[in-house]
Amino acid sequence: MTLPLTVEEVPGRGLVAVALTVRAGGDDDPPGRHGTAHLVEHLMFPRGAGEDSGHVALVEEAGGMCNAETHRDHTVFHTVAPADALPEILAWEARRLRRFAPAPATVRSENAIVAEEIRASDAGTRLWDTVLAALHPGARDAYGTVAELRALTPDEAEAFFRRHYRPERAVLSVAGDVDAGRTAELVEREFGGWTPPPVPCPADRTAPDPAPAPATPSLSASPSLSVPPSPSPSARPNGVTPRHEAPVPYHRDGVAIGHALADPRRDRGTYFAQAVLCEVLRRSRLPGLLTRTARLDAATVRCGYQGQWLASAAPDLALVLLGRAPGTGTDEAVGLWRDTLAELAAEPPGQEELRPALAVLRAACHRQADSLTARAVTHGRAALLFPGLDGTGPDTIPEHLAAVTAPEVSAAARALLTAPSTVRTLERATP
Repeated sequence: MTLPLTVEEVPGRGLVAVALTVRAGGDDDPPGRHGTAHLVEHLMFPRGAGEDSGHVALVEEAGGMCNAETHRDHTVFHTVAPADALPEILAWEARRLRRFAPAPATVRSENAIVAEEIRASDAGTRLWDTVLAALHPGARDAYGTVAELRALTPDEAEAFFRRHYRPERAVLSVAGDVDAGRTAELVEREFGGWTPPPVPCPADRTAPDPAPAPATPSLSASPSLSVPPSPSPSARPNGVTPRHEAPVPYHRDGVAIGHALADPRRDRGTYFAQAVLCEVLRRSRLPGLLTRTARLDAATVRCGYQGQWLASAAPDLALVLLGRAPGTGTDEAVGLWRDTLAELAAEPPGQEELRPALAVLRAACHRQADSLTARAVTHGRAALLFPGLDGTGPDTIPEHLAAVTAPEVSAAARALLTAPSTVRTLERATP
């Protein structure tokens, strides 16, 4: 199978960005080897002497920069460089895929670096992953576990790579001052022979590729939302009660609430409306809540992975963080949050709330789209995680945000209230 390719011609900048997005992340880590995907990402940047080493040095000598990110459901490698360096960038990218065979010393050294990253990630950084795992058992964060990674062998790393790093599980996206036809020729020349054989590994738990989303009225006919009846502000819709999990050590007393977001592949309209809903809550409703009660001394909400929506496929979540004032219990804090959400579910926001929220979200999207690297990464994620789904490209997202209406935001609040949710009490860690 030929490696799927997306090319966006952006003339006049003299730069090109290349992103290789692979469907392999924390959820694919084998049992007992949590962090394998993260380690393999590091092993894709071989260091030291030899023909196959010094990938970063080669890119930097060409005037470029490169990096990578491991997520729950994918890993993305991205490079930006002068446009005339594209042939070399593609050649080096293909070479490290074809010749992946880490030596024991390399695995040990990169393992030490990954271990430091794991130790440096504090509770605040890992909280999103903790809440997601409580809501969706089996979801794995991208960091890993030091003890499990310490036992990982080069053969296991290579087996993971051979199983997951394959053309049918990857997308190459290029954005910049390039010609699409010439780029396709270069990609065929460099990646045409990339057909790694599978390596049996009984211990490797492979997550199945997501099935194509079935067509739904919200995608094939209209992106508008259905509007269910409005609950009263104090009601707990459909009797849904959040699942309470064990307390989490944190830097202060608080509550973390995770709400399952709609799947954008099946209900794009609700997903975009929930992103707008979270911005309305963040900008006006939660600050208003803090002025009305002394029971909470902090409140915020983030939509999507670490506040990045459309950065992963479903399951995705909205994460609410509440600071509990002395004497405030978890249930009381959760009740205050749900009442605030229910108010929006019962009555749509006014234009004085909706317009600024939309403006902020759209401006953030446009700023991100100014970066060639971000454009290449977004194209790759759209093709790999949301195949065939309109509205996930760097220029179309603001258009879909602008189309969200106040009644749709209200319906999105009702959807959030009735979706699965989980509660984690945050307790100040004792020194």
